[in-house]
Amino acid sequence: MKKRLFISMQYMEIGGVERSLLGLLDSFDYSCYDVDLFIYRHSGELMQFIPSKVNLLPEIPAYTTLTRPITQIAAEGYWRIALGRLQAKYQARRFGKRNTNGENYSIYQYVADATTPYLPPINDIVYDLAISFITPHNIVKDKVNAKCKVAWIHTDYSNIAIDVGRELKSWGAYDYIAAISKDAQKAFISRFPSLSDKVVVIENILSVNFVREQALLQKPELDAEIKLLTVGRFCYPKALDQAVRICAKLVENGLPVKWYAIGYGDEDTVRNAIDECGMHDHFIILGKKMNPYPYIAACDIYIQPSRYEGKAVTVREAQILGKPVVITAFNTSASQLIDGFDGLIVPMDIDGAASRIQSLIENKSLQEEFRKNMEITDYGNSKEVELIYRLL
Repeated sequence: MKKRLFISMQYMEIGGVERSLLGLLDSFDYSCYDVDLFIYRHSGELMQFIPSKVNLLPEIPAYTTLTRPITQIAAEGYWRIALGRLQAKYQARRFGKRNTNGENYSIYQYVADATTPYLPPINDIVYDLAISFITPHNIVKDKVNAKCKVAWIHTDYSNIAIDVGRELKSWGAYDYIAAISKDAQKAFISRFPSLSDKVVVIENILSVNFVREQALLQKPELDAEIKLLTVGRFCYPKALDQAVRICAKLVENGLPVKWYAIGYGDEDTVRNAIDECGMHDHFIILGKKMNPYPYIAACDIYIQPSRYEGKAVTVREAQILGKPVVITAFNTSASQLIDGFDGLIVPMDIDGAASRIQSLIENKSLQEEFRKNMEITDYGNSKEVELIYRLL
């Protein structure tokens, strides 16, 4: 008899977590497993890529309120959830004033604690395994029946400010906690040492064929002698503002570069940095792209300038496409690539990063060496799905 699995996700916007979910869904053996996928709100460009063998559960209106404007959901009568979200904002602001070490992530848990009691059960099925693929993890904990439950870690917990006591109640209710890298596992355990026995490492799974096929669908014209590229949400962790300053240093050093950025989010911060550095002709915002892979294929070097990461999906996608990769020395960088083998890990500071990037630009033989090493490396990690089967 087939085992029955449940997976939850907020939505399917363009992002690394969403693309890693697609890779996971593509890897299951559907002759042995039935997979129910529950998405709070059926929105996002990646909805169309959910494999046909997956059973996409119907949208439940109450769950869509978690990601829609508060004024809108209040007008629709979801006033308890609206008030819960307002309360969570207030709690997060108070927490942020007391805790200034790292970006304030406390609001996600506060929202979950304040709203989950007012959400209906998802169904009455008892699953063999239930996976909560993105934080916060209250919904699978409280609204899904399963013999075994797993919660996923996608970020570096050493760089964010969280209400540990609040989150511990949620994480502690799970049978297993899956970290996407050893460094992410280590950082999580440093914040939640009592949960160390529950934490396992399950790397992101990517579909190599999907990435390569999508890369062939168009041929974008990137107008530059040296084409650099970054893909990611425009937000503090991804450090696109720092990328602009690194670009300015490369231009100052006489390199004919254009640095292209694909993504969406806090675009004002990036544009302010462009204005400040006078990089209008050299740092080009391409905006949101449903299919970033042709752009990755068209660039010369892919750069991930992040302040912190769990494990950047876009880095591995660039490696799948044979592109020399540069990442900054964030805490989990050693789990992302092998420095000097299939990419470079460069300093976080502007001058240090620019110097190492320039050395790679000027060293064509090293770029070719990286390409050859990438050809013999499996970046898909399809076998990681077997680690999930072992949890059953």
